[in-house]
This record gives sequence, C-alpha cells and structure tokens, in this order.
Amino acid sequence: MPVVETNTSRPILAPWHAPKHWPKGPPTRNSWPAVVCTRHPIRDRPGVLTVTSPTSRRTVLAAAVAVAAGAVTASAGPAAASGGAARPKQGRPLVDNQAWTSHADWRSGTAHGVRAETGRRPGIVIARPAGTSSYTDPHTQRTATWEYASWTSPVHRSTVPATESVAHWNAHTPPGTWIQVELLGTYTDGTATPAYVMGRWTAGDGDTDIRRTSVDGQGDGKSSISTDTFAIDTPASGLRLASYRLRVTLYRPPGSRLTPTVWRLGAMASDIPDRFTVDASTPGHAGELAVPSYSQEIHKGQYPQYDNGGEAWCSPTSSQMIIEHWGRRPSAADLAWVDPSYADPQVCHAARQTYDYQYQGCGNWPFNAAYAATYRDLSAVVTRLRSLNDVETLVRAGIPAITSQSFLATELTGAGYGTSGHLMTVIGFTADGDVIAHDPASPDDAAVRRVYKRREFENIWLRTKRYNASGNVSSGTGGICYLYWPASPTAGQRKALAAVGIR
Repeated sequence: MPVVETNTSRPILAPWHAPKHWPKGPPTRNSWPAVVCTRHPIRDRPGVLTVTSPTSRRTVLAAAVAVAAGAVTASAGPAAASGGAARPKQGRPLVDNQAWTSHADWRSGTAHGVRAETGRRPGIVIARPAGTSSYTDPHTQRTATWEYASWTSPVHRSTVPATESVAHWNAHTPPGTWIQVELLGTYTDGTATPAYVMGRWTAGDGDTDIRRTSVDGQGDGKSSISTDTFAIDTPASGLRLASYRLRVTLYRPPGSRLTPTVWRLGAMASDIPDRFTVDASTPGHAGELAVPSYSQEIHKGQYPQYDNGGEAWCSPTSSQMIIEHWGRRPSAADLAWVDPSYADPQVCHAARQTYDYQYQGCGNWPFNAAYAATYRDLSAVVTRLRSLNDVETLVRAGIPAITSQSFLATELTGAGYGTSGHLMTVIGFTADGDVIAHDPASPDDAAVRRVYKRREFENIWLRTKRYNASGNVSSGTGGICYLYWPASPTAGQRKALAAVGIR
C-alpha cells in the first residue's frame, strides 16, 4: 500500500452555509436502502431513443449499451493481457479508447494561445490568451468576462464506428479558472456534428469559480448529448460516429497569471449490440487488494444540497475508496468545511467535488474521473470493458475498478436491494472466481466488503437489456468502468492497462 499523502494540488473548499431557501431538514427514509444512487436510462428498446425534458434531472444515458464478449481497442494498438486470464471469444471491436497525454501528443494538435509543457507530466497551459469571452453561469446567474486559450486534437478515426462516446479529462484548475471540453465529430454519412459541450469543469466551487456543469438540450436530429454521453438518436438507422476531434478551452480572469493545466484528454467510443445475457467468462486470477471501506448510507441526510445526501453518493464514495487505495486523501484544510461530528468526512468532500449542478447529482462519470485526477499524480479514465477477465487483469496488476450495474434484488444474491443504476468497486476475486466488491450501499463501513456470485455480477454489469421490477424491458447499465492509477505506472500496470485498451 502506498504511503498516504494529503492532497496539495486542489483548492481548499470554503465552509458551506445553507441557503435561505433551503428546507430546514433533509428528507427522511424509513428503510435501508430505499434508493441507491440511480442513473436513469433514456433508451428502453433497440434503435429507439426516448429523451426526457432537456432541463429535467437524471436524463443521463446510464444504460443504453453494454460491453459483452468483444474486443476493446486503444489507438496505440492492442496488447496481450497479463496474468493469463481466460477470455470469452473475441469478435469485432466494440470499444475504442483514445487519449492525448504526451508532449508529442500536445504538439500534434492545433493550439490557440496554449503552450505544451514538458516534464514529468506533460500538459498544456495558457501561454498568451487568444481572446476574451463572456459567460453567464446558469446556476449562479453571474456574468463574467474570461480570458481563454484553446487546444484542438487531430482527427481521431475510431476503430469502432460508434453509437456512443464519453469524454474524459485530467486537469488542475486553480481557484478562479476552469475548462470546457467539446466533441466535434463526423458521421458515417460524411456530415458533421455540432460542437458538443461534454462538460464545463473546475475543481472548486468558491466565489470566484463557475459551477461545474453538464449542458442539456444539445442535439441535431441525428445525435444528442445526455449529460456526459454522446449518443446516436436512432442506432437502427445504421448511422454512426466515424471520427472526432476534442477541443479543450482554458479560462482565467482577465489579467491573471493563473492557468489551468490539462494533462490528459480523451474519449471512449463504443457500438454495443443489445442482449439480455452475456457469455460467462472463465475465472482466472484470484486475489484481493487492500482498499478502504466506506459506506454511503451512513451519510443519509448529510448535505442534501448535493443530491439529497449520502443515499445517492455511490459514485463519489466508490471514487474516494480507490483514491485512498493509491495513498491519496484530502488534507485537513480540505475537510474543514465538513461537520466534525460526521464520520468519513472525505466522502462528503468527494460528493461536493463531483456534483454536477445541471444533472443535480454526483454520478457524472467524467466528473468523477476528473475529481480523482486532482490528486497528485493520479490518472483517471471512463471506459467499457469486455468481461470480468479484464478486471482480473487489472486487479492482478494492483488496479481496482469501479463498475456500474443495474439489477433486481433477486438478481444479485446477498445485495439486499435492487437498483436501476449503482456503482461499486471490484477489489478482487475468490479462488472460485467470485467477485470481491466494496459495495457502498451497505449499512456501515464494516459491511461494505461483499462477495458476489461471478455469473450474476458479470451479467448485470455487462448486459444491454433487462426486465425491470414492473416486468417491462429496460436498459442494462452497460459495462461502464472508472479506472484510476498512478500517472507513472509500473511496467506491469502499464501492460495491464494496455491489455484493456488504455494507454
């Protein structure tokens, strides 16, 4: 286990005071667990996209596609899996991962006012602003002028003509600075997408900061943005995303010498067929990583302005467990705003720093990865994996995974609840191949470690379609996975990441 160090790269959060219009008391729950951090799907049958009001909360596409037995590719090329885990039969590539991280990568793009920096962790910073622009924050109604500079990637032609794409970024944003990430795509019919905003992000939420936010209401009749996910509106039409560029714009106050630093910019693109079940993988590696245990449920009612408190905090709770596995944690100053009577204050902190003010929740996938990457020398991505064999490969190299799944209470033995969207960490495997998970939907920290049946877990994680509690067809959660690892990985960790399509 690495030596624990406090976080010195992120801004200290100011104390929180309840707004005058906030209810005097948080909602109560009479039973555990009534709600488990739900991300609602928006596509419920093959080839049909049903989008709720563009300003309603929980419109994110949590479950439109899933990874089952298929290949994952990275732009740098696939690598052999480490650990000798048995894999399901590979078919056509279903997932493509691309990222720009090196000095050469940053030099290959189009720069407007940014400079590529060398060093231990190459990145881009504002060198000379390209101009100024005005932004009215929809969540504070404040209008301000900002200096900006931008970087646009080369065109990436995906190895997988895609129905979906999720961007990610790793960046440092000093107080008063922020970044915007956009996807500029080309369809397989040769036409262009709009410049889709995939996120406006800053680590802090002080008086000088914007409120980090997704952007609703984006679409062109062919595709739409659902919180953090680009999705083709009608996959049955055969239309796909053929290629894309990513553009990141760095903002700071006029006359300031501050600058965001962007170390990593990338996206996952996928095209996953619909299925209710997936082929079972053959157990490979057995072992368990040392990972802290944190329950979201002990935070019920705490800071309800962040998605109604702990009962909805599965994503930040899972993120915090893995961040601390790597020896990073918030400093005492970071946690000074949290009520000292609350246990595990770092979970409250993680919820605050992952909160999406438009989505009104802490489950924005790229925002969780971006939060993890604010800790010193941590890298983070959002991707999709093929099977539990991929997770075994990662665990063997010391890298735990955060997985997203949905299920009825009867579909996951020992869980004791059902959910249409929940995240937990996979930290190991038993000798029989069953999944050792740290499930934050547990009554207390001591109950977080669970062992779930391999076949059940793999199916609820990877399927694309399922029957909900009403007996209607709904979408599966889709094999989504957060991966966090050291920015300077060991040779074994690098090999394991390459084996699952990450570089």
